[in-house]
Amino acid sequence: MPHAEPETRSRLVRTVTGDVAPEALAKIDYHEHLFQISPLLPGDELDDERASSEEAASLVQSGFDAMIDATPIGLGRSPAATVRISAATGLAVIATTGVHHDGHYAPNHWLREWSAAQLVDALVTDVTEGLPPEDAPSRQPPLPGGRRAGVLKAGIGYWSISRFERRTLNAIGQAHAETGAPVMVHLEHGSAAFEVIDILIAGGVEPEATVLAHVDRNPDPYLHADLAATGAYLGYDGFARSKSWPDSVIVECAVRAASMGAARRILIGGDVARRSRYPAYGGMPGLAYLGRRGLPLIERIGGADLAHLVATENPRRFLARF
Repeated sequence: MPHAEPETRSRLVRTVTGDVAPEALAKIDYHEHLFQISPLLPGDELDDERASSEEAASLVQSGFDAMIDATPIGLGRSPAATVRISAATGLAVIATTGVHHDGHYAPNHWLREWSAAQLVDALVTDVTEGLPPEDAPSRQPPLPGGRRAGVLKAGIGYWSISRFERRTLNAIGQAHAETGAPVMVHLEHGSAAFEVIDILIAGGVEPEATVLAHVDRNPDPYLHADLAATGAYLGYDGFARSKSWPDSVIVECAVRAASMGAARRILIGGDVARRSRYPAYGGMPGLAYLGRRGLPLIERIGGADLAHLVATENPRRFLARF
């Protein structure tokens, strides 16, 4: 049975500079970070607007014209700076609201003091009214001009879902019901995907509105085909990690999963997410890697049609829910 999907011609993608028709976005990188500060990544902070803007420009030069900034609440996201970067580079940015997995927040982090109701209110406000200029323990007046989030995010640990993480998943369900925003879930090493789908379904989030981030960290095409059969999107974002596997493993997994029915469910991103991996901060390979190496390899091995699906048609369909 075909999955019910939003009609992209009548729905919009919510970017930090306003809602746009999906057809206005040619190539979409589904997972990157312009700003991020986490106790799990000491010394790898992304906190320099000039450097992050330079990286965003390199992504545009590599052929992508849009990206999801996947940094949620409490990890140094900077919506005001993100808006400036988008305007300066011409990169359409879809901002994220939500909460990452437990390990990214220190025991005394202010976000842990929020009630469940406060969290839901923050998520809905970010999507419907506007993002705050910066992360802060108390809500700030939203940025003027409709600078809103377009994705809800949660995260879990490796084959574990803590009480903190389950609270987020529950809040995501409530916020999705009020806003219709698409949902991204960080899966540690691609684990517990079906369990997350079940929790989200119970909370009212249909699989077709969900992308399972990092599913390719478990490069099992048979598993991926089964996950795609639920209607969920598959986030492939493990490129340029040759210490774990070559890019060909990821691409061949995607091609195999696509041949088993997952072609319309695969999204691609870089998830570079570290100072030491951004040339503008003194590292490598940077945001441009996906356009210069990742996507061309998909086209070389899987063909032009698959490359168009994973970089254009699929992310448009996933994001166009407003």
